[in-house]
Amino acid sequence: MNSDVRWQQRFDNYRNAFARLETALGIEGPSVTEQAGIIQFFEVSFELAWKVLKDFLVAEGFEVKSPREAIKTAFQSGYIHQGELWIHALDSRNLSVHTYDEAMAAELTENIRTLYFPILMGLKEWGELQIKR
Repeated sequence: MNSDVRWQQRFDNYRNAFARLETALGIEGPSVTEQAGIIQFFEVSFELAWKVLKDFLVAEGFEVKSPREAIKTAFQSGYIHQGELWIHALDSRNLSVHTYDEAMAAELTENIRTLYFPILMGLKEWGELQIKR
């Protein structure tokens, strides 16, 4: 499959997952169950986000294999901003997949809302600009 097409197809999936996250974040005072849904939508969105970056970078001639490498390369190449925050989001995503308690869920939900959602929104806007090129 052409790598230019691959990243765009994955980006379409990212936009769909991002839209679900955005809707979930519209819930004021989410219950524990709703927080779990927000976290799940974040996990899926973030997974697709780094894979979009990876596929785009491969199409641009880079060789990347891991999420951390994709984020670092995309940041160094100027495709994304706030590289440290992206790495922090990656670490949070990795932790959330393996650990769960109510205090962690509440903190992660707040971080998703205030820190991670804006960088994911930035990726959505960046991807839409890339497709128009």
